[in-house]
Amino acid sequence: MLHSPQIRLGAMLTAILLLSGCSGLQEAWEGPGAKGFAPQAIAVLPPMASQYDSAREDIQEVLAVALRRQGHIERVMLPESVTDIFQSSKPAFDSLVFYFSRLEMTGQSDKDSAMALGKALTVDAFLVVRVNSWEYIRKEGDNVGRVGLSLRLVDATTGTTVWKARHERSNSYMFFKPNLKDIAKELALEMISYMPPQPKN
Repeated sequence: MLHSPQIRLGAMLTAILLLSGCSGLQEAWEGPGAKGFAPQAIAVLPPMASQYDSAREDIQEVLAVALRRQGHIERVMLPESVTDIFQSSKPAFDSLVFYFSRLEMTGQSDKDSAMALGKALTVDAFLVVRVNSWEYIRKEGDNVGRVGLSLRLVDATTGTTVWKARHERSNSYMFFKPNLKDIAKELALEMISYMPPQPKN
């Protein structure tokens, strides 16, 4: 009898965790400044190099569209404009290369190169993207189209990571392969819906 309230509480917590696991992202982390983060302008950086480099342009595009559809940020930079700046400005390109290399080596956002990227792109936030999967596979006896992403939201005024997440989405099929870009659109919208800034109630 003495332990029954603790047992009930444990069962409730387990149920809450299971429910949140079903509806949430595979992995998500928020920094201490996430709640009050309200950038005015954001850019989606070219996705980091991976074995799925053929998907980079599509992913950059669908994420920019998803950010615009959320409507929480005043200006979302067009992917073409981001590419133009890195192609026309050597200092901007060098900052991008240095930022990515430091992120690969340390797992941390480098403050100086992040702030340099913000100035070059004239934004106060940017999204770092890695494509984890972009493929057709066999999974548990089914044909599946699968797209997976890791995202990192960086405050370009301070160089700090505000939020990061990892998630994937897959569609099974029998005869006709689903378009991976369409799966990516659904995934991008889902992930961005969890990203700060959240709409005010």
